Amino acid sequence: MAFSNEQFRLDGKVAIVTGAGGRGNSIGRAYALGLAHAGASVVVADINGEGAQGVADEIIALGGKAIAVRVDITDRGSTAAMANAACAAFGGIDILVNNAALMVEIVGSPAIQISTEDFDRALRVNLHGALNCAQAVIGSMASRGGGRIVNQLSAGAFPAQTIYGVTKIALLGLTTTLATELGSKNITVNAIAPGMTTSGAGLSLTPPDSPLVAYVQGRTPIHGMADPQELVGPLLLLVSEAGRWMTGQTLNVDGGWVMRN
Repeated sequence: MAFSNEQFRLDGKVAIVTGAGGRGNSIGRAYALGLAHAGASVVVADINGEGAQGVADEIIALGGKAIAVRVDITDRGSTAAMANAACAAFGGIDILVNNAALMVEIVGSPAIQISTEDFDRALRVNLHGALNCAQAVIGSMASRGGGRIVNQLSAGAFPAQTIYGVTKIALLGLTTTLATELGSKNITVNAIAPGMTTSGAGLSLTPPDSPLVAYVQGRTPIHGMADPQELVGPLLLLVSEAGRWMTGQTLNVDGGWVMRN
């Protein structure tokens, strides 16, 4: 069959995006709006229920289909309820975007000083949370003939130099493990690793006048910080028919900050 741009369309698909009701101009919001624009019905999931409802209302106002669900991804009962809400509203689940994470809260915590409790919390959210969500949706995906899971990594994992980076490189391991286990069910599992973005969370850590921004841009071929909308195209590739033969992969979307053979 000849390639067509229609292979990027998601009409009739149901997508869950966690962490989609977050701070201001967030990556999760951009993902949710982008999936809806491509035709998917979207479950906007976030521990901030009010924020999730605001993004769902945006999608509906633009003519899309969406519901908001408050979810605590560290709690398996809560992630199961999220999956059940998606099935009740739209009939099943085809796409999961594991975007929810701790970043601002942990990126400055030195590993040599972090308490066991804080390290466990970071792993509970950034690693266990993604697994909880995947486990909650796999049954529905398999019953519909397959699905797409995308985990949110970070350029800060290559190499990991913070506790945040440690959690994200662990999530890379979960990505390849799930890709291996779920391929027989026609479920692909990939990841996106953004560089510096102008999301609310990103700007709070790396404002444009930050010395770190100057350093990174000095060694990055394409300078600048990306708007969250610039991550939507890579996401659509990974969740659509256009990317059906990709699994276990990480797309570094960072202007060339991270280059790997």
